[in-house]
Amino acid sequence: MSNLHFTEQDESYMAMAIELAKKGRFTTAPNPNVGCVIVANNIVVGEGFHFKAGEPHAEVHALAMAETKAINATCYVTLEPCSHFGRTPPCALALTKAGVKRVVIAMVDPNPKVAGRGIKILEDAGIEVQVGLLEKEANALNLGFIKRMKTKTARISVKLASSLDGKTALENGQSQWITGPQARIDVQHYRALHNAILTGSGTVMSDDPSLNVRFAELQKSPVFNDEINESQLRQPIRIILDSHNKLTLKEKLLNLTGKVILVSLSPRADLEKLHCVADVEQIIGKDDGHGRIDLNALLVQLNEYEINDIWVESGAKLAGEFFNQQLVDQFILYQAPKLMGDRGRNLVNLPNYSKMDDVVQLTLKDVTVIGDDIRIISDRD
Repeated sequence: MSNLHFTEQDESYMAMAIELAKKGRFTTAPNPNVGCVIVANNIVVGEGFHFKAGEPHAEVHALAMAETKAINATCYVTLEPCSHFGRTPPCALALTKAGVKRVVIAMVDPNPKVAGRGIKILEDAGIEVQVGLLEKEANALNLGFIKRMKTKTARISVKLASSLDGKTALENGQSQWITGPQARIDVQHYRALHNAILTGSGTVMSDDPSLNVRFAELQKSPVFNDEINESQLRQPIRIILDSHNKLTLKEKLLNLTGKVILVSLSPRADLEKLHCVADVEQIIGKDDGHGRIDLNALLVQLNEYEINDIWVESGAKLAGEFFNQQLVDQFILYQAPKLMGDRGRNLVNLPNYSKMDDVVQLTLKDVTVIGDDIRIISDRD
């Protein structure tokens, strides 16, 4: 296995594979986004991407297009070909049977079931394997999947919206709307990218939100490229933290299609008689010792559902708990050019720090104007 001596052509073909992988970004979870390009005599003879778990992987689509032209060809793939029988057969074996001569891989698969085994199958078959081309770009395709494979917990993105003076609502609770329509369309795009949306019962009772993806608004996003149609839209799982079973079970989100997970500290008997549109399930969380749900333990529990990315849309208190416990991987803040006054509700509840060394430090990644507002993306150090 070698990771040296990549040519400009190699980089160009891998860049094509990365763009192909992005076409599955709304549908592949819990699987990773993967793209593949097969090249013979400097001509692309096959290409493909993984669209949905249980369906053929990127390499299989590319090989089907290439047919016999795959013999002695070079395969460019954004993630190490799988080596195990899961929902589909191993792609590493498919490549060996197709007779490819060389395989260029952007990054090793972090899945313990693969993690170098796919490379070994290829090399044992006499195929030249090179790894590491555009690895950073390939890694960015699957941040949630990679984290779940390494830590058995999902990647957490916290989204908040505020005025320029950091307020999320007026003193009386009025908050619709702080940001403009373009920012709200952008939120639909991010919701669609995530496998689950998490909030607290307080937000549900005060706002009665849908917490779903509205396809008509998603289509208006300038970064939506018609990758899916409405029938292919994957609604995120809605996770509601309701420690003491305060929800009435008449909330709007329970009468929309999709899965809802209620997280409480004790079971509620009325779920057995609940008739609603949503697929509702309750799980019992661990008490953190203060009558609240232990967030660290909850994220471990949720690994059972193979959730790669969780989008947190909550109030200041729950958002603050995610920050306090250092569980936030990405913070997305939409700010409107408004001033709401010193009695408005604060953005996030955090401790009263006495030293600058103790404050939450984030790394600024992007600042973009969205309509009349700005979107600030920061990552945890």
